[in-house]
Amino acid sequence: MRKSFFLGGILATALSMQAFAQNPIQVKYANTITQEDLKEYLTYLASDEMKGRDTGSPEGKIAAQYLADFYQEQGLTAPVNGSYFQSVPLVSALFSKVTLQVGKNKLVENQDFVFTGDGNMAKAAKSDLVFLGLVTDENLAKVDVKGKLVGLWAVGVRSNDLVTKVMDAGAAGIVIVTMEGQANFDRIANRYKTLAGKGRIGFDQEIKQRPIFMVSSDKMAELFGTPVETLKEAAKSNPESIAAQKATYQVVKTKTPVEAVNVMGFLEGTDKKEEVLVISSHYDHVGVSSTGEVFNGADDDGSGTVSVMEIAEAFATAAKEGNRPRRSILFLNVTGEEKGLLGSQYYSENPVFPIANTVNNINIDMVGRVDYEYQNAENKDYIYVIGSEMLSSHLKKINEYNNITYTNLILDYRYDAEDDPNRFYYRSDHYNFAKFNIPVIFFFNGVHDDYHQVTDTVDKIEFPLMTKRAQLIFHTAWDLANREQRTPVDGTNTRTDR
Repeated sequence: MRKSFFLGGILATALSMQAFAQNPIQVKYANTITQEDLKEYLTYLASDEMKGRDTGSPEGKIAAQYLADFYQEQGLTAPVNGSYFQSVPLVSALFSKVTLQVGKNKLVENQDFVFTGDGNMAKAAKSDLVFLGLVTDENLAKVDVKGKLVGLWAVGVRSNDLVTKVMDAGAAGIVIVTMEGQANFDRIANRYKTLAGKGRIGFDQEIKQRPIFMVSSDKMAELFGTPVETLKEAAKSNPESIAAQKATYQVVKTKTPVEAVNVMGFLEGTDKKEEVLVISSHYDHVGVSSTGEVFNGADDDGSGTVSVMEIAEAFATAAKEGNRPRRSILFLNVTGEEKGLLGSQYYSENPVFPIANTVNNINIDMVGRVDYEYQNAENKDYIYVIGSEMLSSHLKKINEYNNITYTNLILDYRYDAEDDPNRFYYRSDHYNFAKFNIPVIFFFNGVHDDYHQVTDTVDKIEFPLMTKRAQLIFHTAWDLANREQRTPVDGTNTRTDR
């Protein structure tokens, strides 16, 4: 794992900060990004009245209109055939009935298990529940998984590819452990319980029968009548030693359309106007809990959304005063990030401007707080920079140059480490651009106690720090929009094991 570092340390050992001359015009417009404006916009978007800006909700639509009105006030163009909205065709899939019984043990949904798969089975299915444990070729050779529910032990690893491998081997469904201990599982189950009745939002695709049930390690041991430690040992090399159990399960699914939109404002450039820089955030959050508590989403991602607004206003002001950028800029606020990066996926696959002409994506997702790593640090002026050298060696250098010239934040690259278990590079909207080999930078403040909690509120936002971060992003965007050559693609997305 890479350690964070001060640009004023490593870089300044070779280059004095005095060697970097500030552009007074650039500074003038960066200074229009103020904590007062950021607070005003965020206080509205993250208010209780907005009810968590859930995807497709009435309040989500109000938030989208608020952004569109703002872009219109700034004189930005509506680029979708005269509209600021790009419709994103989604559906809500409601699993009205999900049952799982092993032997005489009737499991309770969102208490004993959570359903994470897909399918639609009008009649209950019966099969054996067999234990495979670790998904290895050796274990698959020992356990017949065809037509069976298969117990997997996937603690501390990425499970998606493992599930696919077992399903491709003929399994009828999966019962999986991804974390040890009932207490850890209960936190997941409580979130699913909160979402119960809302339906899962996604694209309308052909249903695949993928019944996947997540349980705790304790519950898995109970289902097989085997102690947890014995089950963990058997998972490694002798899964056949665990006796199969009889299981019955059913999944009933209904779908309804969801009206959702991406919001965008466009600023046309001058001599390089065919090339487009995209500056993005997601404006959705997770709505309201089952008990009526609002998930305000002030940091996630109200902070990124209002930062995009302020950056857009800075560029629009520059354009009005005769300082229009050379490249065009698309300010993009996407929907459905919390549902699986849906809005950015739809835009990248259905771009308003040719994807080949998109030079970079700057993505801003959570920039208003201080995380665990820095909460006790003497200097909290930091920002995590993710993916800036994955596809272009130039992009990281451009951002560093602008930081050392204008803002002097700590740029922390720890989440670019190959072995980082958080894998944030794949977990926000920039990745849907990176998939098309568009160099990206993801700006992020890290995780804190209020992440995805009802306590993510405006009063906890560090507005002076957030302003400084937004100003850095503006400076980097100004540079990218005005430099002679677009950043070359000289890297690859080599980390494919998402």
